[in-house]
Amino acid sequence: MVVNPACFSDLAPNSACTPSFHALGREGGGRMSGILARLSAVFGLICALTLGTVFAAGAETLRFDPRTGRWISDPGSGTFQLSVRPRDRAVNSPQVVAFPSKYPPRTIVIETSRRKLFRVVDGSKAVMYSIGVGREGFEWKGSERVSRKMEWPAWTPPAEMRKREAAAGRILPARMEGGEGNPLGARAIYLGATLYRIHGTNEPWTIGRAVSSGCIRLLNEDVIDLYENIRLGDLVVVR
Repeated sequence: MVVNPACFSDLAPNSACTPSFHALGREGGGRMSGILARLSAVFGLICALTLGTVFAAGAETLRFDPRTGRWISDPGSGTFQLSVRPRDRAVNSPQVVAFPSKYPPRTIVIETSRRKLFRVVDGSKAVMYSIGVGREGFEWKGSERVSRKMEWPAWTPPAEMRKREAAAGRILPARMEGGEGNPLGARAIYLGATLYRIHGTNEPWTIGRAVSSGCIRLLNEDVIDLYENIRLGDLVVVR
């Protein structure tokens, strides 16, 4: 008996695939049935393995590796998934803009009333980012230096903040390890000896608003860009 190759191209019965037993006796027919049963089992196994591979590939999740700044399929240890959401049309950042100033390159200038942060490129231009700022009663102005930089920082709310939030019925943890659910987001830039930071956020809808306790927040993808373009000791001016 010759088995038509077309038999393996479709799961549906095919008349061309029906073997002829006219030259076989009853014993030969039995052997042929056994052969076809084994072929069917092998074919089913091949299909299962193939479909399993396809579905496994479809379920793959890309994760952001903060050590390399790349999206990877195998995150390894110490990495976190980074949700990048479509930007609001009103939030156009980062972008290079005209910014005449006497500040040295890499200086960070924060204009709280405009909800904008500028990273000075040279004496005539800067990279502008949209930010969230301190709510009423938590605004501040002044100059500091970048004293520390952290990737996926842990969050330790100060006792005063925990007490204030508890009075409003919101219980804050004593400490939260870094990760996508952490309010500090993907990066934190610490300012002098203060408790203020420039950091990412797990609440992207707050960018452009005055909602924080004095820290400056950016979209995670924006704070990563800022983080990679500044150094310890760089000047930060809040005005």
